[in-house]
Amino acid sequence: MPPQAIYSLDNLDFDKPVFTLEDIRKVNPQRFEMEQLTAILSVDREGNGLIGYKDITPNEFWVRGHMPDFPLMPGVVLCECAAQLAGFYARKYELLAGDFLGFGGMEEVRFRSPVFVGDRLLIMVKMTKLRPGRRAEFAFQGFVKEKMVFSGVMIGVPIHRDKPQTGDE
Repeated sequence: MPPQAIYSLDNLDFDKPVFTLEDIRKVNPQRFEMEQLTAILSVDREGNGLIGYKDITPNEFWVRGHMPDFPLMPGVVLCECAAQLAGFYARKYELLAGDFLGFGGMEEVRFRSPVFVGDRLLIMVKMTKLRPGRRAEFAFQGFVKEKMVFSGVMIGVPIHRDKPQTGDE
């Protein structure tokens, strides 16, 4: 049984995003085939979360090969969508240091239903723990047509261009 939704799916206005793709590009470094957000619909500063979405198009880099004649969005790309949404929140509101935000780990990840070309993937993230400047944990969920398709918990950690990553931080 899927967990309860982090935020309500009601009253989301896809015609008036809080942050557009251009706004997201001012915060997130991903470009070209690695951009995995279309817009951000809602920001909850008090609850440390946000809701965004990704429109799945026939031009996605994985469509041709995963799976041929039956394109199915890879689970790792679903997780990347959630990570980019959490990364936007952490970077926009300066929760972590570093030049980039990277994966520190994932737990409790469940894939409940496939995501296909033509779907609109609604993504929710909510920060559950913070060590300022060092690491942030986020619960995440994804929905297609009000059905939860994946969920889990991720850890975001800062990555510095000029500092070797030791794994001991």
